[in-house]
Parts: sequence; C-alpha cells; structure tokens
Amino acid sequence: MASQDPNTNTASGSGKQDEPTKPPPPKDSKKKDDKKDEDLSDEDLALKQQLELYVERVQDPDPGLQKVALESMRQEIRTSTSSMTSVPKPLKYLRPHYGTLKAYYETMTDSDLKKYLADILSVLALTMSAEGERESLKFRLLGSDGDIGSWGHEYVRNLAGEIAQEYAKRQLQSDETPFDDLMELVQQIVAFHMRHNAEPEAVDLLMEVEDLDLLVEHVDKTNFKRTCLYLTSSARYLPGPDDMLVLDIAFMIYLKFEEYPNALQIALFLDNKEYVKQVFTSCDDLLRKKQFCYILARHGSNFELNDEMVAEDEEREALQDIINNAKLSEGYLTLARDIEVMEAKTPEDIYKAHLLDGRASAGASVDSARQNLAATFVNAFVNAGFGQDKLMTVPSDASSGGASGNWLFKNKEHGKTSAAASLGTILLWDVDSGLAQIDKYFHSNDNHVIAGALLGVGIVNCSIKNDCDPALALLGEYIDKEDPSIRIGAIMGLGIAYAGAENEQIRSKLTPILNDAKAPLDVITFAAISLGLIYVGSCNEEVAQAIIFALMDRSDAELGEPLARLIPLSLGLLYLGKQESVEATAEVSKTFHEKIRKHCDMTLLSCAYAGTGNVLKVQNLLGHCSQHLEKGETHQGPAVLGIAMIAMAEELGLEMAIRSLEHLLQYGEQNIRRAVPLALGLLCISNPKVTVMDTLSRLSHDTDSEVAMAAVISLGVIGAGTNNARIAAMLRNLSSYYYKDASLLFCVRIAQGLVHLGKGLLTLNPYHSDRFLLSPAALGGIITMLHACLDMKAIILGKYHYVLYFLILAMQVAENVANCRRKSKAVVCPCSGRPSCGCCWPGWSSQNNYWLSNPLNTSSFGCRR
Repeated sequence: MASQDPNTNTASGSGKQDEPTKPPPPKDSKKKDDKKDEDLSDEDLALKQQLELYVERVQDPDPGLQKVALESMRQEIRTSTSSMTSVPKPLKYLRPHYGTLKAYYETMTDSDLKKYLADILSVLALTMSAEGERESLKFRLLGSDGDIGSWGHEYVRNLAGEIAQEYAKRQLQSDETPFDDLMELVQQIVAFHMRHNAEPEAVDLLMEVEDLDLLVEHVDKTNFKRTCLYLTSSARYLPGPDDMLVLDIAFMIYLKFEEYPNALQIALFLDNKEYVKQVFTSCDDLLRKKQFCYILARHGSNFELNDEMVAEDEEREALQDIINNAKLSEGYLTLARDIEVMEAKTPEDIYKAHLLDGRASAGASVDSARQNLAATFVNAFVNAGFGQDKLMTVPSDASSGGASGNWLFKNKEHGKTSAAASLGTILLWDVDSGLAQIDKYFHSNDNHVIAGALLGVGIVNCSIKNDCDPALALLGEYIDKEDPSIRIGAIMGLGIAYAGAENEQIRSKLTPILNDAKAPLDVITFAAISLGLIYVGSCNEEVAQAIIFALMDRSDAELGEPLARLIPLSLGLLYLGKQESVEATAEVSKTFHEKIRKHCDMTLLSCAYAGTGNVLKVQNLLGHCSQHLEKGETHQGPAVLGIAMIAMAEELGLEMAIRSLEHLLQYGEQNIRRAVPLALGLLCISNPKVTVMDTLSRLSHDTDSEVAMAAVISLGVIGAGTNNARIAAMLRNLSSYYYKDASLLFCVRIAQGLVHLGKGLLTLNPYHSDRFLLSPAALGGIITMLHACLDMKAIILGKYHYVLYFLILAMQVAENVANCRRKSKAVVCPCSGRPSCGCCWPGWSSQNNYWLSNPLNTSSFGCRR
C-alpha cells in the first residue's frame, strides 16, 4: 500500500481518499504519454525536446535568449513546411504549447521580439485556433512585415480564406472600418500565388475582396493565358454584375499582352462596340485585322470600320467586305470544289429508298403535293449555297420534267411559295447570281410564286451586307400590297435579310403594319417576328412599344389562334440574352389578356436569359412545368423551350437540363411532352449526342402524333449538317414506318434534309469561337422555328411551312470543316462535327464513334455522303 501512495498523489494532485475512481484515468494518460514518447524515433524525440526547450527559452527574461529561441523555432517551422503531405512535426509538437505561448505574448511589451512571436503564433494557429476565430490572420497583422510565402503554401491558402471572412464581416459592420491592413496582405498573397502557378486562387481571393483590378499588374507573359481562361470560365457561374466585371478584367489583360483575337471575342460577348473599336486601334497588323473581321462576320455583327481603325482606304474597304460577308459565297464554293462535293444531289439521293422494303415506295402516291413540298425543302437544304441543283436551277431547255418551272408547279398554292423561295436557299449568299435567277418569278401571275420570289430575295441576302441594299429596294415595294401572301413574303424576306441590322428604314415601314386594324393576323405576326429579328437583342423601346400595342389590340378570337403566339416571341427577341433589361416589359405584359399573359411571361423570361446558364431561372421555369393545368393553357411549351435556351450555355448545365427534361417526359402533361423533344433538339443542335439520339428515336414512335413529329424534326436538328450515319438510318426506317401518314412522313423528309445540310459543310449551331460566343440572329432564327413547331399541325403542316426558312439565319460553314481543310489537303474530311472525326476510315461514321455494321455500306474507303 505504501508503494501505491506516491502514484496516487502524483496522479490525482491531491490526497483525498474519498474519490477512489479518479486516479486510474490520469495513470492511463501518463502511460499513453510515456508510450507515445517511446514510439518516437530518436530523431523525433530530440526534435520534440528541442522545441520544448525553445518554448521555455522564449519565456526567459533575457532578450538575447528569447531572440535565439524565436529564430530557432522559426527556422524549424519554415524548413518543415515545404511539404504539406502531413502535418509538419514542429507544428504537431508545439500544439500543446500554443496556449502557453499565446498567454505569454499578451504579457510582452511592444518590440521586435513580440512581432517575431506573433509570426510564429500565426503559423501555429493554422492547426490550433478555433473555427471562426481567425487567429492566424489576427497574429499575422500584429506580426512583422516579412515574406509570408516563406511559411509555405498551406499557410498562405489558410490566410487567404481568413481574409475573405474578415472582409465580409467588416463590410457588414455599420461603421466604416478601413480595409488597408487587409489589402496589404492581399497584395502579398496575390503576388505569391501568381509566382507559384496558383492563378485561380489569386483570382478567387481578389473576387472575395472585390478588387480584381489588382490582377492586371500581377499577370505576366507566363501566366496571363491561364489567368484569363479561369476568368472567362468562371464568368458563367457568377451573378451580375460580377460576371461582366470579370470579363472586363480579362479583356484588359488580353489587350495588355496583345492577344487581340481573344480580346475581341470578349468584346463581342459583352456586346461592347467601344471595346471592339479599341481592339482595332490597338493592333497594327493587317493580317490580324482580317482575322478580327472574320470573327465579326461569323458573329453577324453590324460593325462599321472608320479611318481611325484602319487608315488606308483600300485596306478599310477590303476589311469591311469581310465583315459584310461579301465573298462568303466565293469562299464556300472554293471549299466545296476542293473537297469535290459540287455535284448536285436530288432528294432521292438522300431518301435512299432502295435500302428499304417495298412499302416505302407506295408512300409517294399518298398526298403527292405534300411529298413534293417535302422534296422541295430537302433539295433546298442539301444543295444550300451550291448554286446548282436538279429541280430548280435546271436550264429551261432541259428534258421534260426537269425545268424549274415544271417543278415549281408540281406544288399547290402556298407550296409554290416555299418552292420559289427554295431557289434563294440554293443560291444562298450569292447576291448577284441569285437576284438574276429569281427575277423571272416576279413576272408570274400567281401571287404565291411572287411571294416565294420575295422570300427568296431575302434568303439570298441573308448575312450579306451591301451598300446598295438590293433586298430593301426590291421588297420595300411589296410590303403594302393587297394580297396577304405577297406581303408576308416581302416582310419575312426583310426579316431574314436584315436580321440584327437594326435598320431604321425597315422599322418605319413595318411598324405601321402592327397598328393597322385592317391587316390580317398572319401579316401582323410576320411583321412582328421580322422586327424582332432585325432588332434582335437591341432592347429597342419603340419596336417593343409597337409590338405591345399590337398584342393589346388583338381580339379574343385572334389571341386563340396558334399564329398569334409568335407575337410574344417577337417581343422576347428584342431582349435576347439581355437579362434584367426585360423587367420593365415583363411588368407591362402582366396587363395583357389572360389568354396570352402567361405565354408572354414565359417567352420573355426564356429569351432574356437565353445562353446565360442562369440556374435560378431554370428552376423558375421547371416550377411552371410541374403544374398540372387545364387543356387551354399554352405557356408550358415556351417554358420547356426556355429551359433549353438558358441551359445551352455550357456543358454542365446542358447535361443537367437533359436529365430534367427526362423527368418532364415521365411526369409532365401532354403539352409539355410535345415540347420536350424540341428542347432536346435545341440543347444538342448540330451535335448528336448518343443518349439524346436514343431518347428522340424512342419518342419518334410515340402514340401522340404531335410528340412523334416534334421528335422527328429534332432528330434532324441535332444531326443538322453532320451527315450522321446513325440518324440517317433511323430516319430511313421512320420513312418506311410512317409511309401511310403524310404528315409524319413530311416531318421525316424535312429531318433527312437537315441531316445532310449543305452536303455536310454547314451547321446550325449558333455558338462559335470554341462555344464562347452566341450569334443572336442565328439563335433568333432557330427559336422562331421551334416555337412554330409547338403547334406543328396549324403552322408547319398548315400553310405557313415556309417558317422553316428561318433556319437559314443559323446556317454557317462548320468551323471544323474549314479547319480540316487547312490541316491537310491530301486527305480532307468534309464531315461536320468533331475536329478529328473518323468518317474517312472504313466502317466508321462521323460524330458519334458509331461502328457501322450495315452490310449495305460497300465503300471500302472514303467519306460516305
């Protein structure tokens, strides 16, 4: 018993005999401590004892000893923090002494030694301080002004996090607390991060302290590209106006390091013409200026060069021609000749009916006028821009049945409008030749043919800007004619020819039509859509006001018409991608008639946030889609399309939107299910994802014919211009499956034409420049067509099938087709899609890495078009 007494006393710290349960835990604790010390290697044990000695010496009254101890401790910590795979041993062994050192610090008088100790406490607080106390920052501010990077990356990261918290706290305080002390540290941390390839962390810190301007002085030639890439990528996930500020900084950095093409892309994204001008004035290289002009032309920008941007008259004229797309047709045909795809194709070459059984051939006799109309569109889409085909441009002295006049009159009534306009598509971008060939139709006695010729003139001039304004001169005369079809042809032609041009002359001609009480509803609708396209994304108040009055003047019966639902879309086009700018107009829309009010709200919201990836707006639209409504409601269709319009901005949002649309297919009402295939088409336009392809293939056999038709059209949209072998096979099978259903067969034919758009040289994708820029006019044309498809039977399958020609606004030469040509002239792949598609290898199809097992494909080598 006597031998146990000392152990008991030392363990308990008192001689109390009435608490027999207390001694064992301390005894165990002491055993654990002893065991821990025994586990340490000799080297670690020596380090631990050394650090404990330093802690004692720091508290020594002799300043000399204190200084030596502090210096030694600093040296030990600094040398150990170079690697952070585990907690450094000095920090681990000093943990028990953190409280002791902190208490002693408070007793010290102000001196350099006190600052040295504050530095050490700041590093120890990295692992020791309680959450939310920010002691690491506190002691750093009290410490010396030495290089913070010497304490290691992890310390700097921790300090950056605490600065962000402290900054937010000071902002919330009512009194104006200065930030100078924090900003000095921020300067040091940003400089450290930029030197050590941690650009994202530097950008994040500056965003937190709202001082991104500091970044410009810290970037150099080695890191500015990574910095700007992070800035532009993060801009999509930031709320306004932070997103614009981030892009402003990226623009300044690109300009500083003469990375002009990237600066121009940001200027166009911001829709800032002053920035565009700044890029031109900053650069002296003519070749680079040509590159800028090609970017502007692809974007559809209405930009005029002046002598300040380009001094020489000849050079300025040549550059302006590039922006105006004056030689687009010439370049396109040169590309087509280089890759040997000039030979005209017929609709039969696309249908490949010989690959099917005998049922499909019987379908030709069913509603032959409808099938001729389908062939007209297929012929126009496949031969778009090539200037020759085998239906419309055949010389009149050709063998019977081949002349353009003969084909034109194989279509009935309004079908002739689309047939005549198809000539404009075949001669796309070739203004001189196009106008000469279309001219003969202006002398026809048939109003539908004249209407088609007027539309054809507009199509030929699409994306081409000409000082003579031939489209305005020709079409302007026909706007006020009595016949509605002629008026529609002229109005729609102007809308396509001048999309994005913001032409005041056209506004003065079209605005009176909106307020004309005697004008038919279809004329007013197309006038509104054309104005929306001409002023797309401009937020023009006068045009908005005219469209609002036109909506308010419509009667109940007119608002119930499917075509009237395109008028709110024209209002939305004015605010395309302009976000908050739409709020005033959205408030006014709440005063509209109840039949159109919600439809207008959804359309305005989806257009204003198109291409922004705004998650909150997507959730809002999903909320509207989750409601189970009566049959008369129409606003859920635009809401579904709106989800796709907003989420198409970036890959992650796109994938999430596809998943959300799958849920809507399962649980949504019938009007929602009819819109989902169109939304899927918009998300993957000219980009056939296998999962989306399979979903649309499944829906193309849906029991609801409207869902099936929407799915078939969307198959064409996702495969537009890709020559995708898998989609082509699906559509061939569908043409056999629906050979008795004239309406669905018509949709299948349209989809087949789209898949082979421009023989694989064209795309409908409104995004360009590595998916960074969105062309407003192109998106406007696509969503106009998709909104029309929300009521397929009344519009596309009715007498307004020429709405499909709005897709021409989005037709552009696919970027990777041109890239492929530039990389190699020996083996050239004309297929649109992935930059390195494998279509030129035996059995391998473009776009989807889909191995063709079809035994009927006999080509051993070469691209199967």
